[in-house]
Amino acid sequence: MPSRARTHLATPADEDADNTDAVPAGLDRRDWIAGLERGVGIIEAFDDAHPRMTASEAGQRTGMTRTAARRYLLTLQHMGYVASDGKLFWLTPRVLRLGQSYLESARLPRIVQPFLQRVAAGTHETAYLSVLDGDEVVYIARNGPNRSMNTGYVLGARVPAQVTASGMLMLALRPDAELAHWLETHELKVFTSHTIASKDQMKLEFARIRAQGWALSEQQLDLNSRGIAVPLRDRHGELVGALNITMPIGNEGSEDAVARVLPVLRETAQAMRNLI
Repeated sequence: MPSRARTHLATPADEDADNTDAVPAGLDRRDWIAGLERGVGIIEAFDDAHPRMTASEAGQRTGMTRTAARRYLLTLQHMGYVASDGKLFWLTPRVLRLGQSYLESARLPRIVQPFLQRVAAGTHETAYLSVLDGDEVVYIARNGPNRSMNTGYVLGARVPAQVTASGMLMLALRPDAELAHWLETHELKVFTSHTIASKDQMKLEFARIRAQGWALSEQQLDLNSRGIAVPLRDRHGELVGALNITMPIGNEGSEDAVARVLPVLRETAQAMRNLI
């Protein structure tokens, strides 16, 4: 009697079991859940250029097949993170819960808030705490006078690091090899006529920032906007973020603005070191 060959239908669990994706260094393959990485990747695939996507488009942006991308999108839709009209998919406000969980649970934004209030009171400008995430600056705390709280960056805003004072500062303070790699592989984007678009000029700016220990950026992202930033270090001297002020340029010159706000930023950053 001839034997009957068994057929096997692939399931999501099988996809993870047969996963051949590279496991991050230092993590055991048994502890690696590729499905979680792919689900987060689907969420991150949406941006201003791709606010709504088909399953095929989402698959192309994440390196998945259309079928796999559709499965993840439908799961996210069931969880409330994605909505759909049957063809296109888009994110829902529920996604903001993920960022809100960080802001409510992370220690650093809570610690820095009264210090940002001190900076805002001493300068009458909006003060921020920002961190570096890849090639972008993320603003995780802010405080300012009532007149300016409706302007500037909102919490969670992500801005290209190359055009902000805090971003240029944190990039400049990277180890030499990391900074050289960033300059070699990163394409400098132009946003205004004041944006630094030359890598040679950017190298000089990074060297200046390293030497003086603070950064100034003017009109690189938005016209009539100025940023001044200082490093925020912990008790061990490790860089954890940047304290910065963003202000309209108005009629105040660069030197006057720096003389007015830089001492306040430096004193505040120093006062925080033993608390971080």
